[in-house]
Amino acid sequence: MRLAALVSGGKDSIYAAYSAKRSGHELAYIVSLLSDNPDSYMWHVPNARLTKLQAELMGIPIIQQRTAGEKEKELADLKTVLANLGSKIDGIVTGAIASKYQMSRIEKIATDLGLACVAPLWKKEPLELLQSMLRDGFEIIITAVAAGGLDESWLGRKLDSAAVSELTKVSRKYRFSVIGEGGEFESFVLDCPLFSKRIKVAEAEKRWDSKSGSGTFEIKRTELVKK
Repeated sequence: MRLAALVSGGKDSIYAAYSAKRSGHELAYIVSLLSDNPDSYMWHVPNARLTKLQAELMGIPIIQQRTAGEKEKELADLKTVLANLGSKIDGIVTGAIASKYQMSRIEKIATDLGLACVAPLWKKEPLELLQSMLRDGFEIIITAVAAGGLDESWLGRKLDSAAVSELTKVSRKYRFSVIGEGGEFESFVLDCPLFSKRIKVAEAEKRWDSKSGSGTFEIKRTELVKK
């Protein structure tokens, strides 16, 4: 099928797109919602603007749509984008793993528009999924944290095997998903098999709020590196 991949810039959405392509589907478009609300119920916010760069490295046309990020209303913005694509696509790809809130809403939009909903990661075991990403050549960094046990030192940290091992222990202690689907942390993909070049962070800014125990890693400038 010709698919539009919903991409936020993070590991789950891009790995879902990669998995769909590996299964034989065509990635016809990247669709990215840029939320003005940092607490969006649906959309990943940190560094989402850089999905344009990721799409260029994948050689896939991208549609970026701003949204106020208001609960439920933000879904109408996605539906409008997909409706405008019309017969150019047969379905959409989502990186949902365990969130019924996210999955049910994406499925409804797909059904309303007569599109297939492809969810390669749905109900996969989180730790195994994270390890699969690393085995498949994904280079991932943490760009936001908002959970007990995840301090400022995690911001900008690369998710290698050592980090995953430590993250597993922290997630078990503080009872959150190791893959962070509940918003405990956000990520950004610097490289993967879909990219023609690797993204290097040339300049970034850490922002930490000690009161809430949360923070973000904003990528200010990037460079491209040949593989």
